[in-house]
Amino acid sequence: MSFSNLGLSDKVLAAVAATGYTTPTPIQEQAIPHVLSRRDVLGIAQTGTGKTAAFVLPMLTILEKGRARARMPRTLILEPTRELAAQVKENFDRYGVGQKLNVALLIGGVSFGDQDAKLTRGVDVLIATPGRLLDHTERGGLLLTGVELLVIDEADRMLDMGFIPDIERICKLVPFTRQTLFFTATMPPEIRRITDAFLHNPQKVEVSKPATTAITVTQLQVPSGREAHQKRDVLRRLLREAKDLKNAIIFCNRKRDVAIVHKSLQKHGFSVGALHGDMDQSARTAALDQFRKGELPLLVASDVAARGLDIPEVSHVFNFDVPHHSDDYVHRIGRTGRAGRTGTAISIVAPADQKSVTAIEKLIGQSIPTIEGNYEVAESSPEDEQHERRPRDASRRSRGKTPREREPREPREREPREREPRPAAASPRAAQSEPSRSAPSRPARSDQPRHEQPRHEQRNESRRPRRDHDNEPADHSHLPAFLLRPVRAPLP
Repeated sequence: MSFSNLGLSDKVLAAVAATGYTTPTPIQEQAIPHVLSRRDVLGIAQTGTGKTAAFVLPMLTILEKGRARARMPRTLILEPTRELAAQVKENFDRYGVGQKLNVALLIGGVSFGDQDAKLTRGVDVLIATPGRLLDHTERGGLLLTGVELLVIDEADRMLDMGFIPDIERICKLVPFTRQTLFFTATMPPEIRRITDAFLHNPQKVEVSKPATTAITVTQLQVPSGREAHQKRDVLRRLLREAKDLKNAIIFCNRKRDVAIVHKSLQKHGFSVGALHGDMDQSARTAALDQFRKGELPLLVASDVAARGLDIPEVSHVFNFDVPHHSDDYVHRIGRTGRAGRTGTAISIVAPADQKSVTAIEKLIGQSIPTIEGNYEVAESSPEDEQHERRPRDASRRSRGKTPREREPREPREREPREREPRPAAASPRAAQSEPSRSAPSRPARSDQPRHEQPRHEQRNESRRPRRDHDNEPADHSHLPAFLLRPVRAPLP
């Protein structure tokens, strides 16, 4: 079947033909006719099967009729991450060349003023992340009462990121009579509850079982030691020994680990970029563009890059950390082996990850073979990894040890110092009559005995090095005359 048999408009068919696509994917073939007939659709398909075009193409056909009003978008698309939202906008720009549609992007990291100006001019398609969308609605700059079609993309990722309460609020703000398209790769119980509550008699389109992996991806695992530096050593050896490695995404569970692995690979001569949620939007966009263009062959990323990013020619995926949730594994390795290409996914498995690997094998219904070869390294930290350790780690480890377990410190050798007898201080009158002009003026030192001085003065005096002019009479020439008068003791 070709795209011409799906009921798309001539302008959309011309745009699709210009991109070189002739045959729709299974999810597109089944979902597009139902969307054009204005029915709710529940689409379940593994990543990389063309879900984005399954709702973009029919939306372009529907939007050819009608006109947008100020601050009232006609259609709304919700995405869990900024990268996915930007990618959907690129699809509208690509397939909507022959149409005059206003497409707005509401994501974090961008000025509110620029986004508000676009909403004021009127928007046909509004692509947003839930948080920024609610910010605009709460400020009164956006009305959702004119939404005719609502798309919730990557719903299972919305669940993982805690956006389900926001999704429920947004669904109550849009009209009850809207058309809803719901796309996901997995169907956890919470997602099933949402579909039952907000979809009206949906047409279910399932082209693959939930949480299945593509057959074009070769899955492998490599054992590693429990320490982080051991996993980094295994990763470098895998990168150097990998066959047909064109580019690769390296996934970590935590943002902090993304920064550490990125810096480690850079210091070992690899050309690598980083991508995680705490980065500025401009830095995230630049890193992703460089990776797509091939300027950076390696990209260390968190699960921000695990869902829906369309980078067709990724040859390898490395799981530096085995994901805690089994569904995340399916999305991570789905970044490779896309559009019928072959790919390789390798997971570095520490002893503590065995439970997670067992859960993943149970979910995907197959065992992950182990790469033959000795990739384990010694327990002691290698010398080339010393620069990656934080200086305060050693002090942290020493705090929990007893004094006997700590290494003894060598005593400092101090040279004996002979103290000269300190002469009595001159009277103020004598100091005033014969001022010392060769020595610079300085505050007078206290004449109180050491045991009567305050502790901070004793400490400062003991730390101050002795000089030859310390034994000279104090210079009081800078003091006013009334302070130099002798104090008479009261008569008994």
